[in-house]
Amino acid sequence: MNETLKRINEYGLIPMIAIDDAKDAVPLAQALTDGGLPVAEITFRTAAAEESIKRIASSLPAMLLGAGTVLTVDQAERAIKAGAKYIVSPGFSPAVVKFCQGQNIPITPGVVTPTEIQTALDHGVDVVKYFPADVFGGIKTIKALAAPFGAVRFIPTGGVTTLNLPEFILFDKIFAVGGSWLAKKETIQSGKFAEITKLAREAIDVMLGFDLGHIGMNSPDANASLSIAKQLTSIFNIPLKEGNSSNFAGKGFEVNKAPGLGAHGHIAVTTNTIGRAIAALERKGVKVDLTTAKKDAAGAMIAVYLKDEVNGYAIHLLQKK
Repeated sequence: MNETLKRINEYGLIPMIAIDDAKDAVPLAQALTDGGLPVAEITFRTAAAEESIKRIASSLPAMLLGAGTVLTVDQAERAIKAGAKYIVSPGFSPAVVKFCQGQNIPITPGVVTPTEIQTALDHGVDVVKYFPADVFGGIKTIKALAAPFGAVRFIPTGGVTTLNLPEFILFDKIFAVGGSWLAKKETIQSGKFAEITKLAREAIDVMLGFDLGHIGMNSPDANASLSIAKQLTSIFNIPLKEGNSSNFAGKGFEVNKAPGLGAHGHIAVTTNTIGRAIAALERKGVKVDLTTAKKDAAGAMIAVYLKDEVNGYAIHLLQKK
């Protein structure tokens, strides 16, 4: 996969920005970076777009910078020269797609129908923008379209907010989600960049959706495991579920049949999107032990441990179902 597309997928969230005054570009980009989201799609809906891209690219070269609402080859060329690393268009333009491909720049054209998706595939594009998502059926329609087009990944934009973000991000055909709510025009114009940082952090938290899954306890053998699990089921009047390598008391307690990772056991933390959770944690300096990863029958990762224990407990990430 193209490195730029890989980074977009790992971030999972693309702030879509319309800037009226280029002087706000760098403070805005810094605010997003401070919020843990160093990625932005500057839309060509305003006259300041090109200059804004140029200033951000110069001041914050690590920012993953794209240009949106690109309608013509001229706009695409100007955006790329200014420093955009990827191009987004609201519809499908063969001319724009061919130009970007010739420049080795990723482009995600907008689609809403099977015919448009087929056209994208015919042009070698398998990551597409689904716009406007709320008007054209949202996640329900995307799931229907994904069925016959298994190789296609979608970036829904339009009507996506923190309220419905989890329902999109839990679907494995969602490549990323774009949203203008992260940095609205009025917020930028009023210079409330601390608010943008806060919104970025909140959006990442909602996207990842970390929750306590269960507590795992180590035991010396199968007999001890069953005894401990039965004790917990008796105390809390919860069901017992016997397994091959462990026994569960309800959904909250797992008792291993042999000593496992962690001096005391493990804490399972569930997440909406395990791949993006790994990427987000690693950006914070948290190490993940990929040798412990488990995958489902389709080859998708569903579980992995962090490298370091916390107070004697191994931390186990689990993909929500």
